Amino acid sequence: MTDRVVLAYSGGLDTSVAIGWLAERADAEVVAVAVDVGQGGEDLDTIRKRALACGAVEAVVVDARDEFADSYCLPALQANALYMDRYPLVSSLSRPLIAKHLVEAARYHGASAVSHGCTGKGNDQVRFEVGVGALAPELRVIAPVRDYAWTREQAIEYAESHGLPIDVSKRSPYSIDQNVWGRAVETGFLEDVWNGPIEDVYDYTSDPTVPREADEVVLGFEHGVPVSIDGTPVSVLQAIEQLNTRAGAHGVGRIDLVEDRLVGIKSREIYEAPGAAALITAHAELENVTVERDLARFKKTVGQRWTELVYDGLWYSPLKRSLDAFLAASQQHVSGEVRMTLHGGRATVSGRRSPASLYDFGLATYDAGDSFDQSLARGFVELWGLPSKLAAARDQRMAGE
Repeated sequence: MTDRVVLAYSGGLDTSVAIGWLAERADAEVVAVAVDVGQGGEDLDTIRKRALACGAVEAVVVDARDEFADSYCLPALQANALYMDRYPLVSSLSRPLIAKHLVEAARYHGASAVSHGCTGKGNDQVRFEVGVGALAPELRVIAPVRDYAWTREQAIEYAESHGLPIDVSKRSPYSIDQNVWGRAVETGFLEDVWNGPIEDVYDYTSDPTVPREADEVVLGFEHGVPVSIDGTPVSVLQAIEQLNTRAGAHGVGRIDLVEDRLVGIKSREIYEAPGAAALITAHAELENVTVERDLARFKKTVGQRWTELVYDGLWYSPLKRSLDAFLAASQQHVSGEVRMTLHGGRATVSGRRSPASLYDFGLATYDAGDSFDQSLARGFVELWGLPSKLAAARDQRMAGE
């Protein structure tokens, strides 16, 4: 029986060329797998037909938009996941999902290996290969672009000499990865970190400096899950999509970041994630109202570590799974509504309410109706500061000896 390789297929130049290359060099039949994570662009059926035209023996297309939103974007939202406090894990979240579908296809079609089109400089090679290794350690991984130093010129020459149905003239000056959670842009003139991004870089967001009327939106949550927008029920996917449109219209979620890659280099990336930015802002504010202080403080530490694990390609690691359980438990009381104003590149919270609120007006007010017993504060302050006071007295005593 002829060996088979499952290829993560995007429909672009590199992965289209990889089909024929793998068939020749690995002497294997290629099964192309394309996964829709809300990236837009070409119709999946068009991509499937192109894969077959490029020589794939099978082409699998998976509509994973709801799965991506429910099982990958939602945990990131509940963790308030922002790598380096700014990046909402756009590419990091889609890779373990794609790896999962590669493994499923490999098992179904009897493949012994999977392949991807990542370079050796990026994080995605780690995310794909570590993910596949965690789910199916018996599978080999072939990375032709990385392992055989493909150049774009070589790929174009191969496509033209083999008559592949790829329009090589449509070359973007940028490297772009996108899904429903956001969009990542790099390379080209952006590699000079002194160069500012131009409007041509952006697609999900409009110029925030252009005057326009503000948009007020009310987001409803149940146990940390977005369930409504302005009172209308929505799925997680619909919440992201609608906020991509509404927040994106005001330039919300633009990020210009020099980030620390897992492979040890710094890389300049332009991100736009309007839906993610708006949802994380609202969710974090609702947690401020509903999550007890010590739990909230510890959750920030857990959320940061969770974010680092996902960025580093360890979605299927034991630690990540354990942190998942903690984060899920922390959402028990995160229910209510948050009102935000979308305007001028910002999503600004202006109101919050929850049946599980820990905010007590009687304790918080300084006006009539104050129920806080201030007479208790004196003894509390004395006891709270006692260790520091004793240490200071000790230091003075020792310094005088």
